[in-house]
Amino acid sequence: MAIQPRKREEIEEKYKWRLEDIYASNDLWEKDFSEVDAKIGELVKYKGVLTDSAENLYNGLELDAAISRVLEKLSIYAKMRKDENLNVAAYQEMTDRIQSLVTKFSSESAFMKTELVKLTSEKLTEYIEKEERLKLYEYLIEKLLRFKPHILSESEEKIVAMAGDVLAGAGNIYGMLNNADIKFPKFIGEDNNEVVITQENVIRYLRSSDRSIRKDVFEKFYETFMSYKNTFASTLNTSIKSDIFITKTKKYESTIKSALFPDNVDISVYNNLIEAVHNNLDKLQKYCDVKKQVLKLDEFHMYDAYVSMLNDVDKKISYEEAVETIKDVFKIFGEDYYKAMSNGLESGWVDVYDSEGKRGGGYMCSCYEAPHPYILLNHQNDLQSLFTLAHEMGHAMHSYYSKNNQPYIYASYTIFVAEVASTVNEVLLMKHLLKNTTNVDEKLYLVDYFMEKFRTTVYRQTKFAEFEKITYEKIEKGEALSADKICEIYYNLHKLYYGENVVSDDLIKIEWARIPHFYRSFYVYKYATGFSAAIALAEKISSGDKNALSNYLEFLKTGGSDYPIELLKKAGVDMSTPEPVQKALDFFGELINEFEKLISTR
Repeated sequence: MAIQPRKREEIEEKYKWRLEDIYASNDLWEKDFSEVDAKIGELVKYKGVLTDSAENLYNGLELDAAISRVLEKLSIYAKMRKDENLNVAAYQEMTDRIQSLVTKFSSESAFMKTELVKLTSEKLTEYIEKEERLKLYEYLIEKLLRFKPHILSESEEKIVAMAGDVLAGAGNIYGMLNNADIKFPKFIGEDNNEVVITQENVIRYLRSSDRSIRKDVFEKFYETFMSYKNTFASTLNTSIKSDIFITKTKKYESTIKSALFPDNVDISVYNNLIEAVHNNLDKLQKYCDVKKQVLKLDEFHMYDAYVSMLNDVDKKISYEEAVETIKDVFKIFGEDYYKAMSNGLESGWVDVYDSEGKRGGGYMCSCYEAPHPYILLNHQNDLQSLFTLAHEMGHAMHSYYSKNNQPYIYASYTIFVAEVASTVNEVLLMKHLLKNTTNVDEKLYLVDYFMEKFRTTVYRQTKFAEFEKITYEKIEKGEALSADKICEIYYNLHKLYYGENVVSDDLIKIEWARIPHFYRSFYVYKYATGFSAAIALAEKISSGDKNALSNYLEFLKTGGSDYPIELLKKAGVDMSTPEPVQKALDFFGELINEFEKLISTR
């Protein structure tokens, strides 16, 4: 029999996050829920008069921010409690309730956008002179004024807000089907025991050194998705059409431009990424060729893509060892960073081990009203778990610094820059580990690990981004996308990226169906751009450039106080040009060459 995860109560408290630091009891959550529900009703007194005076404007914005702060706090508590054990119905209900309250708030506050955009720059300046506390909101309002051509009448905005749950329906249905209802078959594992394939364990078994297991898991996993292909095609079509409905309603030129507009990112950034990756597909294909040779394969199939080339390097790393390594590496950021991070690792920031019903994977979660960030892990005492801790701690420290240096309305950073701090941490960790080992196998394992990060973060996410671009454009032109047509689009892209030397297994054409990111339109490209920016910054920091380090630490404090492209320029990298992506891909090429040199000495 397969080993079952422990029950949560069997895990020592020191390995659990302390959600009690947010709410000491669920009763206190309920109290805040009731109070903020009532406070939403107070918004009505500013309806129609929000911009009549500096006082009304300031008080209305303060009320809106105060409600948002508590809603954020309520939301992350419910989410994290649910993720502790997805089988607890009470926390599923709590999550649903807060989502409904957020929708209610969006609906009741819809008038604020329509009234704020009536402000002129001259009137705003006049009001700031009368009420200097409004200076805090100047950038927020100026950002909103950019949306003026896309903000509807008050009644129309309210309808759109009220339709939020309905328009999100396709994504919600997909989530339930993909995470709860879909059932995968069993396979025979390494120990000859039957194992049920799950979303959480599939990648682990696709990394198996036993090729027959990889093939069996790959085929059974994707055959299951293929049997639901029409349902998944329906949810994806509906999600895309929902986005297009909002795009047209809000008078944007296209859905992609609508998605890029909030970050003030020009579509050239998106197109530059795809073009740069296309110009460097030879590196991805060479990586696969090297992998094929090292693994001594006659053919390289997609079920061989995830396995490590050094699978026999069994480096066990306990959580305690991972923590000490993290502390050692990130001394580079100075005493303040080191002290805050060390304190966090010892005082309830991290939920370490898997347990029955716990959400898989890892993430960082933070909100302004919480005393500190939180990290969910499922630590497996291996190298990947060490990198996951470094990655999520990058997110956590970014949030920590932003919260402690920005007011609430500017403390949250956008997804465009979110992966920068996490990837900087990973690059610095890799460099540290390479520097501190003389073992050739360990060096190979580390380089292999990071090459795989490039494959999955830059190449794979860009392939996803291109897939989105194609599917949205086709539906915007009025074309119908059947399940077979979607599979064809995805399959052709896959073959383009991996080339002729990789066997593009027929089942890989359904891979799109397992990607939840497609239900957040034009989101995945940010992983690749953020990763590329981080490579550039990490290279400068590790070279000992004091200005680079100082600029980076200042970047961590900026939150959302400017548009992401501008924040990254201040940090030292210009993502409005293709140069950072090209340099990152050049670095990938260097890793491949380094791996070949090392393997020749083995």
